[in-house]
Amino acid sequence: MASVAGRLSMFLVVLLMPIVVAEGGPPKAKKVRCKDRNFPACYKQTFYCPNTCLRTCAVDCARCQPVCFPVPSPPPPPPSPPPPPKRLRSPPPPRKRSPPPPPRKRSPPPPVDSWKYPPPPPPASFMPPPPPAQTTSPPPPPSSGNATTPPPPPDQSEASGASRVRCRSKAYPQCYGLEHTCPSACPKTCGVDCVTCKAICDCDRVGTVCQDPRFIGGDGITFYFHGKKDRNFCLVSDSNLHINGHFIGKKNYNMKRDFTWVQALGILFDKHKLFIGAEKTVTWDDAVDRLAVAVDGEQISLPNYEGASWQSPSAPGITVTRTRDMNSVDIEAKSNFKIKATVVPITEKDSLIHNYGITQEDCFAHLDLSFKFYSLNGDVTGVLGQTYARNYVSRAKMGISMPVLGGEREFASSGLFTTDCAASRFIGQLGHLRNSTGSFEYANLSCVGGEDGHGVVCKR
Repeated sequence: MASVAGRLSMFLVVLLMPIVVAEGGPPKAKKVRCKDRNFPACYKQTFYCPNTCLRTCAVDCARCQPVCFPVPSPPPPPPSPPPPPKRLRSPPPPRKRSPPPPPRKRSPPPPVDSWKYPPPPPPASFMPPPPPAQTTSPPPPPSSGNATTPPPPPDQSEASGASRVRCRSKAYPQCYGLEHTCPSACPKTCGVDCVTCKAICDCDRVGTVCQDPRFIGGDGITFYFHGKKDRNFCLVSDSNLHINGHFIGKKNYNMKRDFTWVQALGILFDKHKLFIGAEKTVTWDDAVDRLAVAVDGEQISLPNYEGASWQSPSAPGITVTRTRDMNSVDIEAKSNFKIKATVVPITEKDSLIHNYGITQEDCFAHLDLSFKFYSLNGDVTGVLGQTYARNYVSRAKMGISMPVLGGEREFASSGLFTTDCAASRFIGQLGHLRNSTGSFEYANLSCVGGEDGHGVVCKR
């Protein structure tokens, strides 16, 4: 019995040993395959894991062999070439939107009721659409509309109340009728030089006598002749023309001479007498006419408007014409002379600048004069007349601010209509025209100068 049990146990030991040996033996190698289609030479081939990693391996498809974990990742495929750049299409031009139509203009309410009731607000339906964005259409340039353009600044002369004058000579069609503003130096006393078509001061012309008497002679040279107050002096003396000037003035205690101005003219020609004078005035008023004109003793009365004219019935060649509504006239004797006379006062500003010492008792109204001669002889004389004579050379000292010409004894006259000055040439008829200045016109000379005539220069 004991032997049977021993044999049975041996049989069981022999039977179980292979099982134990089988369970305790090494594991089998794992089958692996390449699964990457990018490597067709190795794709789906079967391999066994190496001994170092029987169960943990994979196929390196690039080298086509099994390798232990971790399996290196296959190299990335070569980068595909970049796609061709897309063509950028230029954006379509912005559509030009036409501006909205302007709102209809409504007629304003009647003026009678406009002050009673304010105008009602416009209904919402008539509101204009909002302006388009700046990106769609640029704003119009400022010059495209006249409504928003600011007016130009007024000229300084015009802003100060300067007079406006016109060329009255139809012989100059390019300038005739054109309106000009007087310069600031003479806002009330200027005219138009139709040749140059410019406004120039009356006292800057050739052949003028103005202010404390300042002369511009026929040679274009400026000089002063002071004379004496309450005396008469010969201004022009020719065979058929004699002009005396009556000087008024004020005593100048700081100087050896008087302050003087030409207050009246006595003119003789043919057998006629012409008087031009400024009436004595205490307080100056532009709206009051202070100019007196008489022909052969007859007082001339003209309507107070520019262009009013008078013609002598006994001498048709004599005409008097207003160049302004008040205090300025043109007097012409056909084929002999033309004179422009303007009455002006001494203003407070003038008195302060020149120390005239003018008081409220008298504003010393006087004449500003410009002369135009048609038939002077070559030996004409007088304070102004001598500058038109042949071969005349001025005795005034040039290069100073106030060149003074003497000759008080030579040109002094005993009365306004007398011809007894030492230099008189008057005989009451037209003399010979040898070396005559005939039709000497100041328009043939160009003059420029500053205030008060300092530095006035004229050229033919």
